Amino acid sequence: MPDSTTGTAVSNCPLCRDAGGLLLVKTPKWRVIRSSDDGNFPAFYRLIWNAHVAEFSDLDAAERSECMEAVTAIERVLREALQATKINLATFGNVVPHLHWHVIARFDWDSHFPNPVWGAARREVEGGAEARLALPLVELDRRVAAALLRP
Repeated sequence: MPDSTTGTAVSNCPLCRDAGGLLLVKTPKWRVIRSSDDGNFPAFYRLIWNAHVAEFSDLDAAERSECMEAVTAIERVLREALQATKINLATFGNVVPHLHWHVIARFDWDSHFPNPVWGAARREVEGGAEARLALPLVELDRRVAAALLRP
């Protein structure tokens, strides 16, 4: 996803080539997507830095602040809208060394809880996880986008 305002894209980086999921908001510095890879975790969002940098410390102080304000806004929406048991925040980059934050609503009933989403499943969720959410994903996406676009 090359963007001349944010730096040079790296051709073999999937987060430079593609949005990375369902695109909700894109600013000159970052974008927020909802991951749709795994139906076990429907409220799984990622903030992806547009410029190809590997580490959070690659950002200057103002960029770090802007990034974390956006991550915090996503977290607040998930907490308020879903009454999640826990919100997981993570940035790894071991597989894709392009700065991105995972913001994942977790529930004591989810398939892996209390294990990490990348760990072993502990149970099957009857009817699917999306059906157990307090509101439809389209409404959750709308709330996340609205929180991120507030001045």
